[in-house]
Amino acid sequence: MRVILSAAVTADGYLDDNTPQRLMISTAADWEAVQRLRASCDAILVGAETLRRDNPALRLRNDGMRRQRMAEGYPADLTKVVLTRSGRLDPAMRFFTEGVSEKIVFAQRELPDIQPYATVISSNGEELTAAFVITELEKRGIGRLLVEGGAEILRMFLRENQADELRLAVNPHLLLGTGRGGARFQFEPPATASCDKEQLDGMEVVHYTLHPDRTENDMKHLQEAIDESRRCTPCRTSYRVGAVIETDDGQLFKGYTHECSATHHAEQEAILKALEAGASLRGAAIYTSMEPCSKRASEPESCTQLILRHGFARVVFALYEPDCFVCCRGALTLREAGLDVRCYPKMGGQVRAINAHLWQ
Repeated sequence: MRVILSAAVTADGYLDDNTPQRLMISTAADWEAVQRLRASCDAILVGAETLRRDNPALRLRNDGMRRQRMAEGYPADLTKVVLTRSGRLDPAMRFFTEGVSEKIVFAQRELPDIQPYATVISSNGEELTAAFVITELEKRGIGRLLVEGGAEILRMFLRENQADELRLAVNPHLLLGTGRGGARFQFEPPATASCDKEQLDGMEVVHYTLHPDRTENDMKHLQEAIDESRRCTPCRTSYRVGAVIETDDGQLFKGYTHECSATHHAEQEAILKALEAGASLRGAAIYTSMEPCSKRASEPESCTQLILRHGFARVVFALYEPDCFVCCRGALTLREAGLDVRCYPKMGGQVRAINAHLWQ
């Protein structure tokens, strides 16, 4: 998933003022650019406080953009997502009543009053995290997520290093001061971030790239991993999986399920080849056709634990593990540990076909 944050702030860094009315910070041209950004994404996410304060519908208002999305095979509106800790949401909010796109609510508990109006995803009492939200949305096919706030939500994604881009629009002519300012959002880019700046109808817009887009290289090696999985003999008790490791210095190592042992998974086979060759795995990337397992009976360590122990930096896969044998949480565990985790669900169809013997 590609995660883009978007925010408009005053000259002194406020997202809003302390009045009940909605503060318009963006100019017309900047708002039009935000609409184009929305149209390029699959889902839009805000916090519950934004719904309570501004009551936004989160719909695309530009008819041309809506027609273009439908012509490309996408719904006219984005999937709408809200995060709530308290559960205080009114079904009469425009988020729920306007538009026919899917509505998703992340909460720490079940919300029976909201369930008739939206899909409720509960964290079962656990604190909501960006890693959890991304994982659950990715499982539902979301490839590009636009996060529009408020301040706490933006900071959560940045704190967990789960944001890939940030579009920060500053209105230099609007100054509130501490007496009028509401929520504040200030951003200090990491040294590794790149940025582009533009002037747009009086707004100063900065586009930060926090994680470069590696889609082309990811899909190349992921296809190699999928092709490797075809070498595995079908078995009723395991998936046919392939894996490719790319080390920091460019070395490649491949493996597939049961290649050298009846209990080895593909990731194990590739890791063993790399270690035998004396390669360093710290900072390496591993491409695997299916989500790394998080629970095993035939080996002391799951593939997720192996990846963490050897210091991998990136994990790329095509298909979340189906619940045939266990309920896997490999991607979530890896994200929570700070790894860069990417899923390319459009390639998952190949993996399902290769493992058709398990669901025939």
